[in-house]
Amino acid sequence: MASINTNVSAMAALSTLRTINNDMETTQSRISSGLKVGSASDNAAYWSISTTMKSDNKALATVQDALGLGAAKTDVAYTAMDASIKVVDEIKAKLVAASEPGVDKAKVQKDIDELQNQLVSISKSAAFSGENWVQGSAAATKSVVGGFNRDSNNAVSLTTLDFDTTNSILIQTDASGAPVASGALGKLTKDLTGGLTTAASVLSLDITGLDTVELGKAISGVDAVLQEMTDAGADLGALNKRITLQTDFVSDLTASFTKGIGRLVDADMNEESTRLKALQTQQQLGIQALSIANSDSQNILSLFR
Repeated sequence: MASINTNVSAMAALSTLRTINNDMETTQSRISSGLKVGSASDNAAYWSISTTMKSDNKALATVQDALGLGAAKTDVAYTAMDASIKVVDEIKAKLVAASEPGVDKAKVQKDIDELQNQLVSISKSAAFSGENWVQGSAAATKSVVGGFNRDSNNAVSLTTLDFDTTNSILIQTDASGAPVASGALGKLTKDLTGGLTTAASVLSLDITGLDTVELGKAISGVDAVLQEMTDAGADLGALNKRITLQTDFVSDLTASFTKGIGRLVDADMNEESTRLKALQTQQQLGIQALSIANSDSQNILSLFR
């Protein structure tokens, strides 16, 4: 039945054209943004997952910065420890030289004085970002943020890499920052073992009045301190290696998260461009179909001629 009030063919063609236009808008939006899931209305589940993972990825970027700061602190502490070991090793060599008969101990002591001053300078300079791991009034556990975690219940937590500065403090200081005489904490300020007549540390050692026996005890004491410093240097080196490994892991994890998010929400540009071509063709055909359907009602006029 032909009707001038209800054009069924035009209505059908218009409905089809409207659907095609909506699909084109969606495809064009994906092409322009590069995302197939740009909002929760596109896919609520994928949008929720990707939003959470993007937030976690941003937290991991901060963790990488924290690891970089931690690596810098351990590098400074290790550099100071390594330099101090070389100086203490030199002091031990001076003590051995002073044990030779006929050596002027007073002149050797002048060299030792300068080496002791160098130890103080090294420890005082080994600060980074307001922290000094080789000099202080008290030991503390230093923590470096090493990871951001989310469990199956969506509870978040941080992984920290801890280091006890009891193992690394070389010079114990008082509240004013001055070295504490015979301090029990600092390796360079504690009493030398070996039963010297006058209590002394590596920093306060004066060999001017020591006899051969006492020089031997001083050498043993300095060597014991040197071994402790070597152990502390090994601890700092191990922490630095752990930070390096963790930094590499966090970097790889960040890349994996980014890749996973992309698989959920990124648009396949090859597929979308092909779909756009098809929709453009469908749109043109839909317009022609609507034009034909509208022309049918005009043909009715010829019946009244």
